[in-house]
Amino acid sequence: MVGDLLRLTVLGSATPYASVDNPCSGYLVSSGGTRVWVDAGSGTLAQLQRHVRLDALDAIWISHLHADHSADLLTAYYAALYADIQLAAPIPLYGPSGIADRLAHFLTNTSKRSPVESAFAVHELDDGHQMRVGALTMTSRVVAHGMPAFAVRIEAQGRSLAYSGDTAPCANLTALAEGCDVLLCEAESTQAPAEGEQVHHTPEDAGDTAEAARAGRLIVTHVGRFLAPHQAVARASARFDGPVDYATPGATFSI
Repeated sequence: MVGDLLRLTVLGSATPYASVDNPCSGYLVSSGGTRVWVDAGSGTLAQLQRHVRLDALDAIWISHLHADHSADLLTAYYAALYADIQLAAPIPLYGPSGIADRLAHFLTNTSKRSPVESAFAVHELDDGHQMRVGALTMTSRVVAHGMPAFAVRIEAQGRSLAYSGDTAPCANLTALAEGCDVLLCEAESTQAPAEGEQVHHTPEDAGDTAEAARAGRLIVTHVGRFLAPHQAVARASARFDGPVDYATPGATFSI
């Protein structure tokens, strides 16, 4: 059945700020009626509502706490508690250590801490964290972004999607993506830094990671402001033998 397929819908893929027609990083992953909001960058909550209400989500998964991946959790909090959303229970929220206090620090306006746990049932990720969310199995690994950050592999119906989050090329991402049907990989950097720590992929790195992981298909996302999407796709294609696509905002990919 079509509803049982593993599907990836791009809510946004811009960095480091939303453009007129592209929100920041955010995706809806679904299968068999299960729906998970993966990263909640600026502008993605609006696009999420084209597909699902907050109170119909099964979970939210956050790769790291940079604003272009998490800022819409703040407005989601207000929607969940103070608007027309009717939560049967707090929405399961999976993210890096300290995510609840980070949200509360921003949202608290008086001496009383904002009740973020009334909106979100917070679960902190660690390396190798695995959970079952409805029809989806989700496995998270620590990746190399200069701060606590995770990639995730999502599996359902014998199909698999690996998402890099933000990271430099690293062994954990390659291992997590091993043999996946689709690798959704960031390609933020025009080139690797001459000095200092690398914290993002270049398009060539994305192609190399997909090739090393033996991914079936590569989708480049989070393409930096100094690269056009078609350039990122062409550069990644030079290093990966499989099909390469761009995470066009609004696109849905069946996996």
